[in-house]
Order: sequence, then structure tokens, then C-alpha cells
Amino acid sequence: MNVGGYVSRGYEGVRDAFALAQSVDEGGAQLCVYRHGAKVVDLWAGRDKVGDRPYGQDTLTVIMSCTKGATATLVHRLAERGLIDYEAPVTDYWPQFAGGGKGAARIWHLLSHSVGLPGLDPESGLAALDLLRPERHVPALEVMAPVWEPGASCHYHPVTYGSLLGEVVRRVTGKSVARVFEEEVRASLGLDFWIGLPAEEEPRVAPHFQATPGPTADQIATMIAAMGVDVTTRLARVVLHSFQQTNELIESMNNREGRAAELPAGNGVADAASLARMYAALIGEVDGVRLLKPETVANARTLRTGAMVPAGDLGKLQFGGPLQYGLGYELPREATPMLGAGSFGHAGAGGRIGFAHPESGTAAAYVANTMLAVPAGPDPRWTWMGELGKVIAG
Repeated sequence: MNVGGYVSRGYEGVRDAFALAQSVDEGGAQLCVYRHGAKVVDLWAGRDKVGDRPYGQDTLTVIMSCTKGATATLVHRLAERGLIDYEAPVTDYWPQFAGGGKGAARIWHLLSHSVGLPGLDPESGLAALDLLRPERHVPALEVMAPVWEPGASCHYHPVTYGSLLGEVVRRVTGKSVARVFEEEVRASLGLDFWIGLPAEEEPRVAPHFQATPGPTADQIATMIAAMGVDVTTRLARVVLHSFQQTNELIESMNNREGRAAELPAGNGVADAASLARMYAALIGEVDGVRLLKPETVANARTLRTGAMVPAGDLGKLQFGGPLQYGLGYELPREATPMLGAGSFGHAGAGGRIGFAHPESGTAAAYVANTMLAVPAGPDPRWTWMGELGKVIAG
């Protein structure tokens, strides 16, 4: 496998693990690692299969739900200024959110995927592409009754996470998440990272692809019914509807409409170097810029969902350990190990991931254009994490 880029001395094992994993991947990928604010690994390999060209240093790709980490970062910056209180009711900032009996829901419930709005009711009549436009679907979230009591359970909110926090950000700043990200993160760090891709950057994008077709919504419904889940309940119908709409949105991100929209949960476009640089600036200075205070990071990576139980019979769908959330970031578990205890970040569909480990001063990101579906366990291309851990352990 021809690998471009460089590694600092001592990180050769990380490069070798990356090269070996990419040698059996039809697509391309990038890997970047920062230590104590300096770039120590910057690698790329493979091909933009759809565009029939190398996957290089300047290639961009949709980073899927790694975008959630950027959205969480903005919320924390606003909290540091006193504009948002994690413990406050959402209605303090967004009065209309009280519809459907959600008046007691807190900001931290939105950040921890525990507010009970993992998707829209199928009866809402809203199509997947309506989720690209807040004015079309946010009113439906305002009046929607949660499918569990906010704070009682945790289940992944693949798209609504961004819609809900995006509306809070808009209410307190008068600007969209994309605009706040541009002003406060992208510009200050010089990132190739956008939520809502400018047209002039389109030629750099490597479209994502799936080597084998994934399951359809009907196939998923049949499978989980066989696992003992009652697919006729409102909870199950909302979750299944969300799965179907998320898949449709992922497909839309291979065209201009999907990439130009502002979807704070999942349509960020970036390279690995920019994603890693953002996480490095969360835990220390990068060229004089630090995004969050140490005490904010400590709060953000404190487990918030440990005592929660699965809603309804969704516990029957769990593979391995449960999802672990702090405030807006995923915490390590078997399927997403990162660098172990203390790590925080966010993975994205198809194997993308960005994270930081403050104790070692490490931030890392991996992006790819092959959409691997791994139902349990880490992505097989993440073997570089183990090698990186060895370097840090020393």
C-alpha cells in the first residue's frame, strides 16, 4: 500500500498499522495525530473510487456524525460565556419546546441523547430531505411528545441531536451552528472543515460508497422483531423511521444539496488533519488557540448516562457495552475504544472518528470514503489506535 505523508520518530508502528488496514480497503483514508499541540502523524492512502483518483492530502469527505463533536464544542463555548446553562430547562431558551409535555427537559438531556426524541413520528409526514431544513422540521420537534421521559433513558439521536442543539444555538446567538462554527472554530484554527460546504470546495470531495448493500428498513424491522422487539410500539416506529431517514440523508450527502445544507448532526465535510486539530485545541493550545477551558473539558467528559436504562425493549438491540455519553461527546467503550479511559470524541457512520485524550495530550482523527458497517466491535481499520496507545504508554 502506497502511503503518503509523514510520521514523527517513534510513530512508525502507527503508520504500519494504518497501511496494513488500508491495503484491504477499496477506498481511501486519512489519519492525523496531534501530541501536545503539534502534528506527529499525517497520513493518507488509497483512492477516491467514485472519482477514480488518489485519495490525497487535500481530499475532503463527509465526516458523518463526527460533526456532532463540533456542534457540542460550540455549545460548550457558549456555556463558558454564560449564554447556556447545561442544567437549565430547554424552554429557558426555546419556549415553544414545551409542547408535548417536554417542559422539564434540560439542556444536558439534548447533549446526552437522553431527551427522548431520537427521530420524528412517521405520522409527521416529513420526508428525509425535510431534515436538511430546520424551518420544515423543527416545528414538529416543538410539539412532539418524547418517546421516554427526558433523562430516564438514552438512545442515539442520529439527526435530531443536531436539530435540537442547533435551535438552541440559534436562539441564544441569532446565528446558525454553521455560522458560529465558521466564526469561532474554523477561522481561528484555519481548518478545512465546514458544516455546509462552499461550492468552490466541491471538487475536493471524495464521495462515499458501500462495497455491499446495507439492510433496508424493512429488513431491519424483521431482524429486530426476531430479537423480541415489538415493532408496533410508538417507540419502535420512531426509531425505525429515524433509521430509514438517516440512511436516505447519508445518500443525499453524495450530492450538492446534501453537502450544501447545514446539518449539525452529520454533514460536516473535512479532512482528518482538521478534525484532529480541532480536538487538539480542545485540550491544549494549537498555534496559540485553545477552544475550551480545562474545567469545561472535565465536565464534558464526565459520564452522564451511566444510570440510564434502555427505553422499552430497546435493550434487546444492544451489542456489547451501552453507549456512553458525557455532554455531547461519546466516551470510550468496547466498540469505540479510542485511547481508553479519559478519552472523549465522536465516531461517524462508515468508520470516521475524532477524539482526544487529555492525560496524554493526544488528539486523533481518521476519515475514509468506504462505508463499512460493523454491527459490533471496533472498525477493523482502527488497529492504529492500539499502536498509538503503545507509543503513548512508552
